[in-house]
Amino acid sequence: MPPLEKALITNTITEEEIPVLFNPAEYTLNRDNNFAQVAVPGLSSPLIQFVNGNLKTLEMELFFDSYEKRQDVREFTNRVIRLMDIDPDRHAPPVLEFTWASLSFTCVLARASQKFIMFFPDGKPVRAQLTVTFNEYTNADLEAKEIKRETADFSKFYLVGQGETLSGIAARVYQNPALWRPIALRNRIENPRTLSVGLRLSIPRLPFRDPETGEVMR
Repeated sequence: MPPLEKALITNTITEEEIPVLFNPAEYTLNRDNNFAQVAVPGLSSPLIQFVNGNLKTLEMELFFDSYEKRQDVREFTNRVIRLMDIDPDRHAPPVLEFTWASLSFTCVLARASQKFIMFFPDGKPVRAQLTVTFNEYTNADLEAKEIKRETADFSKFYLVGQGETLSGIAARVYQNPALWRPIALRNRIENPRTLSVGLRLSIPRLPFRDPETGEVMR
């Protein structure tokens, strides 16, 4: 089996490539979501409603050894540490691309901790471990391409909050309060003015055909 290619950190702004001298022995990918609890009188436990997703993180230890080259190992570790510096044109650290075999991660360097573990007699470090955390990079454009949320084209569910009405919910999900009828028909709501807190509504796609009249609502 051929050896893995070296892991590579690429600065997408300057296009500088920083090869990792020794591939990490392991890496950890983390991801989690935030949910809010909605207390509903009469229920034995609160309902939960999705709030937002958190950033995906990539964590690993990078190993640097410059003993054979008789160089200060900081010449290599500082190339990584400097990826946290603020770019004067963008007023932010650079966006990076971490690639290794099948792993490709667009990110920023959020945290780096250096540990020097071997030295020459003059005190010059020649071996180091660098513990790094990369945060997934995304922006509004990338998010819109990956997830089409809050649009009329995709079915979803909606948890009713205190004081909400069907027209208000239609305004939020369809950007048109007059389109409350598809929601009422899909959920068989006879009185659209009275909604129970915690009610889970199915939000249909548009266009929607009234199952009784055949009328198409767009």
